Amino acid sequence: MSRFGWLRGKLSPLSGPTAAHSDSSTDKESTTTHQGSDARRIPGRPLLLTASSAGLVIVAGIAIAAFAAPGSHAAEMTAADRTATGAKAHADQPTAPLQILSVTPAPNSHVANGGKPVTIVFSEPLASNSPMPTLSPHIDGSWQVAGDSAVFTPVAGYLPSTKVTLNIPGGANGVQADGTALSTVPGAGLLASSVKDTFTTGSFSTLRLQELLSQLGYLPLNWTATSSDPAAGDANGQVAAAYNPPTGTFTWRSGYPSILRTFWLKGKGNLITTGAIRAFEWNQGLTMDGVAGPTVWRHLLSAIAAGQDNAHGYTYALASKASPETLTIWHNGRQVLRTLANTGIPAAPTTDGTFPVYLRYYYQIMKGLNPDGTKYADPVYYVAYFNEGEAVHYFPRYSYGFPQSLGCVELPLGSAAKAWPYLTYGSLVTVQG
Repeated sequence: MSRFGWLRGKLSPLSGPTAAHSDSSTDKESTTTHQGSDARRIPGRPLLLTASSAGLVIVAGIAIAAFAAPGSHAAEMTAADRTATGAKAHADQPTAPLQILSVTPAPNSHVANGGKPVTIVFSEPLASNSPMPTLSPHIDGSWQVAGDSAVFTPVAGYLPSTKVTLNIPGGANGVQADGTALSTVPGAGLLASSVKDTFTTGSFSTLRLQELLSQLGYLPLNWTATSSDPAAGDANGQVAAAYNPPTGTFTWRSGYPSILRTFWLKGKGNLITTGAIRAFEWNQGLTMDGVAGPTVWRHLLSAIAAGQDNAHGYTYALASKASPETLTIWHNGRQVLRTLANTGIPAAPTTDGTFPVYLRYYYQIMKGLNPDGTKYADPVYYVAYFNEGEAVHYFPRYSYGFPQSLGCVELPLGSAAKAWPYLTYGSLVTVQG
């Protein structure tokens, strides 16, 4: 090895153990020391480091003096210097087998952050050309030697609930300490045998889901990071943040009615978040189930990277059964419609509650049974279903403002035509009795 190979290894940056957690539980993915490993350092290393550092300064100073003053000569190395240098080179050569001190994420962890680096700390600095561990399933990324550590940094990390196998090669073709090739001690600087560990990634955070949906305009709230968002512009940073969200503040956009705020729960599932997921799924051409599964997350992270904001804005509708009955719609923080409406008669009342729009038609022949058991088949326009067979739509009546329908929210033609473009998929409709 070179005269200062060991020193360079000691001065290389060390990537410390990482930790991750989901928003729902404390992550126990702390660094774990392997049983039977020898964490002791070879005595005298810190003194050698200090001496070598001083030697570098002297050598550098001589070199500068030689180039700065033409005709001057660098002092020749004395016999004592040569003896000390040879002894140092011999001391740099490993004399014991290489040991694994710790692995992060911890072996057998079930809450690993799939976007964080994988770090293995060894008992000696590694050779720069040492064979590296492998991960299964494979993902894009790179292994780097950082002093006594091997660190894998992924490009875009693992998705939740992924079981990952870490293989650390041992033996003559395995991981090697720096200076192993020069060692005269059999097996010194080599991992005695291969090691296999496993860990499982945790769950993506509902809080981070809400932060991203807010940034893309799918919520009636704005989110602002406490400091600069560490995940901004970094694909793998976004994955890591999905497991462990950055801190920040949600603030309500002005102009919405106070009742909308009662549906919001920060960091937990709620009607506003469910509606926002449906809206996102529709915009992305996905199956609209209101559930943020792996497919939704993949599209969500891609949308954040591409800046694909919600082109339809945020809509909330409130149907009131108070006399006279009305439908009021807010869009992007302002009231855009207030109109007389009809809800269901006592024999077929409109269900009270809040529901996201899940089906829309410009025109439909609406079929069903009257309370007396007879069938009906009525042509209707501007249809937005929000709860099973209940929908907001146009239906011709002599007047509006009191119960007349069989469960739907009926509107005059002009009002229905204005309401329909706002009542897009995922828009929340509250029926208040």
